[in-house]
Amino acid sequence: MRLRNIPGSVEVIQNSGYVVQDPEEKRGKWAEVFGNENPLYIEIGMGKGRFLMDMAEAHPDCNFVGIEMYDSVLFRGVQKAEMREARRKAIAEGKDPEGIMPIPAKNPNRPAREENCNFRFLRMDARDLENVFAEKEIDGIYLNFSDPWPKDRHANRRLTSRAFLKRYVPVLKTGAKVEFKTDNRELFDFSLEEVKEAGWTLEAFTYDLHHNEEMNRGNIMTEYEEKFSSQGNPINKLIARP
Repeated sequence: MRLRNIPGSVEVIQNSGYVVQDPEEKRGKWAEVFGNENPLYIEIGMGKGRFLMDMAEAHPDCNFVGIEMYDSVLFRGVQKAEMREARRKAIAEGKDPEGIMPIPAKNPNRPAREENCNFRFLRMDARDLENVFAEKEIDGIYLNFSDPWPKDRHANRRLTSRAFLKRYVPVLKTGAKVEFKTDNRELFDFSLEEVKEAGWTLEAFTYDLHHNEEMNRGNIMTEYEEKFSSQGNPINKLIARP
């Protein structure tokens, strides 16, 4: 997929209070980043960040880190975070939040990160997880509508491949889980097989999440999930642990 470059996006990311700069220096110190010892969850391939921010809002007693490797996509996440804070302030001041628009990339007057914010963003490649998170530092990983990398020669790039599952093991706490959602049946079947071959425990799975009462309980949808399910596409989900 070719992503459109957004002029100024790199500068916005480098100066945003929502984006952690030099994350390698935070390895083993993420409790200091958030100022508390709350459980730490990460989403790999966070896209524009809706799921991550909704999770953070729904679970204020947890901390969340979203990982995205593309500047143009992460910039949109920063915009969404800024708009959420601006709308929250507008509501608190009795103003209409609907008129608030995203701040253009080249506008230097960007709002600061909200106080006591329990989510952060990272611009990084997920292959570098162990350089950014210490052993058993993470309480869970979310993978949502990941790139299917359909060509066989690219199988190891899939975030549910054995190669990536192996990378997750050192940073996950004992008993921590990986939750994966996709509408891509081929990728999902591949993922089920990889979980088995990696020696992980498959705790639960479904080929139709929104019609599975138990697994759908408390489900927070991503933008893709909302779009695809509205088109009648069933959503697949699995939960697994090392």
